[in-house]
Amino acid sequence: MTHAGLPVTWGLAVWAFMVGVGVWAFLKSAPDKTAPRRIDLTRVPGLGPLVRYVNSRPYVQFLARLIVVAIFVTVVVAGLYGTPIPERNAATVLTWNLWWTGVIISVFFVGTAWCGVCPWDTLATWLVRRRPWGRAEPNNSLNLRVPGWLRTVYPALLLLIGLTWLELGVGVTLSPYATAVLALVMVMLATVSLSVFERKAFCRYFCPVGRTIGAYAQLAPVELRPIDTDTCARCETLECYHGSATVEPCPTNLVMGRLKQNTYCTSCGNCTQSCPRANVAWNLRPTGAEAAEQARPHLDASWFILGLLALTGFHGLTMIPEWEKGISALGQWLGDSGQLLWAFSLGLAINLIVPIAFFSSMVGLAAVGSAGIVSFKQAFIRLAPVTLPFAFAYHLAHNLKHLVREGGGLAELMLNPLGTGALPLSDLERHLHHFDSLTPDPVLSALQAGLMAWGFWIAVKIIRHRGHALFGDNAAAARRGLMPMLVFALAMTGYHVWLLTQNMVMRM
Repeated sequence: MTHAGLPVTWGLAVWAFMVGVGVWAFLKSAPDKTAPRRIDLTRVPGLGPLVRYVNSRPYVQFLARLIVVAIFVTVVVAGLYGTPIPERNAATVLTWNLWWTGVIISVFFVGTAWCGVCPWDTLATWLVRRRPWGRAEPNNSLNLRVPGWLRTVYPALLLLIGLTWLELGVGVTLSPYATAVLALVMVMLATVSLSVFERKAFCRYFCPVGRTIGAYAQLAPVELRPIDTDTCARCETLECYHGSATVEPCPTNLVMGRLKQNTYCTSCGNCTQSCPRANVAWNLRPTGAEAAEQARPHLDASWFILGLLALTGFHGLTMIPEWEKGISALGQWLGDSGQLLWAFSLGLAINLIVPIAFFSSMVGLAAVGSAGIVSFKQAFIRLAPVTLPFAFAYHLAHNLKHLVREGGGLAELMLNPLGTGALPLSDLERHLHHFDSLTPDPVLSALQAGLMAWGFWIAVKIIRHRGHALFGDNAAAARRGLMPMLVFALAMTGYHVWLLTQNMVMRM
């Protein structure tokens, strides 16, 4: 089934907005360095008591995890024993149409909250720790330190590329059985990691979904931070890091007093439950504030962010009709046949290389324009967060269409999750599903265009803040350095807008 893309008028409106903002950003002086305002949710009237209650009660999170695990088990059982018809099986519909779509959208509102109820980690923890919550002594792990060569997010990036290859190339999304097996493999990886390494190395270094959520969470409007930094500075016991007699230590080795970014926080709640002074709170903040000022990515995280940008656009590219024609022609030229995996792999490689090479060239121009103030490597690392809004905004806009177009019929599906006795959707049923969307077309188009405009605005904000911080008080160098990044922002957002205006081929 093919769905119409974003109307061209909306695309032109986004382009007009981008050009106007780009000109303004180039002419505008350095941004104000005043720290953006935060709102402590524990002090909000009416909401504060609920936040404090949830933060201090481990069984609230346990109940949420139990519900998610029950859904996960349903997915696995349906995939292993249900119908092979993807649109009639809960495994493929829940995993690819709802979960992978919804989990990215959730970051926009609640940051890394999904990691706090993740069924992969929950099942691994129950299997290894053998406790529903709280600290397990002994913890039934070898507690080995992760080798230095693995203490990066490169493993997560490789797994993300591998999952993309399985999803779009092999076609795991159309196989309930393969979807269930893949889900079990992720649980196995989390369990083995927890059994061998200290704390939760899988969450910190290896999980492709967790690292994707963590990267996007730099743009989220929520953060977990200390209420009073002086209290943390005076603390000598560091329960947030070491845990307490009843609460596990931080799974990703974070110290609350030094926490500046959401990237590796899994919203597990350990620090809020273990802090003896109740000095940890959830805050509301402006979107993009962390990526603009506080984020300090290392080289590995910068490469992950760029890989995420490339893969996000690649997902959209593979769903337009022209992709099928192009990959077929490439396969014929290569002498490929069957699923055209060689042609697909080459297409994937090209789509990874081109955006990263484009970014690198613009960073190189920015470094040259700084007249020696910064090196290429410094600029590459410090400016990598600029790409997050492009990836996130397009990911949201693209996934929103999936959710709206493919989110119907859930009640019917859950009444028969294995699809017992079900037949493939007829052409008439597919046609009716097209018109039975959750949101009218004009509203969907406005939301998609708004997301793209928002993403560009946040990107420009990050370019201005990080650029001026990088190039110092040299206004001329800052302007020369910022120009290539503004061009990059215009080009990448323009490409994503073009993808949205194309017809999209649904896979189910």
